[in-house]
Amino acid sequence: MAVESKVNRQATCSAPVNIAVIKYWGKRDEKLILPTNSSLSATLDQADLKTTTSVALSSEFDSDRLWLNGKEESITNPRLQNVLQKIRSLASERAQTDEEKAVLDAHVHIVSVNNFPTAAGLASSASGYACMVYTLAQVYGVTDYELSKIARVGSGSACRSMYGGWVAWNMGTRDDGDDSFAEQTHLADHWPGMKILILVVSDRKKGTSSTSGMGTSVRTSELLQHRITEVVPKRMAAIKEAIEARDFAQFGEITMRDSNQFHAVCLDTYPPIFYMNDTSKAVVQMVTQYNTMKGEVKAAYTFDAGPNAVIYAMEDAMAEIASLTSHFFPSTTPDTFFRGTTTAPPAPSAELLSHFTIAQQPEDSLQYGINTQPGPGPQVLTDEECLLDSSGLPKATSA
Repeated sequence: MAVESKVNRQATCSAPVNIAVIKYWGKRDEKLILPTNSSLSATLDQADLKTTTSVALSSEFDSDRLWLNGKEESITNPRLQNVLQKIRSLASERAQTDEEKAVLDAHVHIVSVNNFPTAAGLASSASGYACMVYTLAQVYGVTDYELSKIARVGSGSACRSMYGGWVAWNMGTRDDGDDSFAEQTHLADHWPGMKILILVVSDRKKGTSSTSGMGTSVRTSELLQHRITEVVPKRMAAIKEAIEARDFAQFGEITMRDSNQFHAVCLDTYPPIFYMNDTSKAVVQMVTQYNTMKGEVKAAYTFDAGPNAVIYAMEDAMAEIASLTSHFFPSTTPDTFFRGTTTAPPAPSAELLSHFTIAQQPEDSLQYGINTQPGPGPQVLTDEECLLDSSGLPKATSA
């Protein structure tokens, strides 16, 4: 039996994934995770993708401990230690009562779970660190601080998951990183009818981590330097205008161009980095031919550091995209392929298919699709949703 420990404080929160439309790639400071360019993303609905984290603090715990997705992990990770140190430092600065000061000497137990694949290019580190920071802030009583700055030192894109809707990460110019933070540009409901489809090509850990890939690109890619100075500043301004005006054609073109250039930077890196595969490229062809058929940009693809595709489209166009996806990427489990929806889309008409020249891909080239939309930022959950038992151990493993 687990030994009962007195939990002094605890909190449970959830935090979302975000998918960038203007990509962040490259750091000017590795420890503080200061980016070489600004970026902009959509926060995804937590009904479909989220991290849930519980933190318990107790003077009776022997040490800090961490469990991720059911497995205990080392808590000595430098980025995790940076996050803990910054939260505790803030709490120390504000501690006035004896109780508040006593908390600073206590240890924490952290349990975190994702409801989506980890390390497969689906921004798991972003939601994970955002959720950890948000939950720790509740426990230590520092929720009024600009928490995106702390989330940033855990995982750069985590700062964008600290807000809902559409979020910009301002790169900043200060050496201490104080002006490098995220801010919401538009609410989640700003653009009614906006839908997002994630097509999972692989849920396995990617071959080249984002951290490693960025470092190599910064050292070797001349195209990245051009992107930083000439391209991204203009695109950041233009895509904010497109979102404000709900101009999908402009938004979609910028999104696809930025994804293309990001992967061109990866190819320009020496040695080159390959995140997209043949299935990824077939998705690009499908979306491109769909837009050609429509005579305007009605759907937009984007790929982060992995093979998985994310498609933005308005609701009517997304229905056709889902139908085309089912046809060109057949699944052996079609009734359960699309998550976030209760029914499989109807088969595309012969007239619709007559506009496409791409070949039907091998069965199960795509593992599954997730239908989602822009959603809110981190949320405080109830005590009933806590992942820790009364002794401060994970509920699933505490017996």
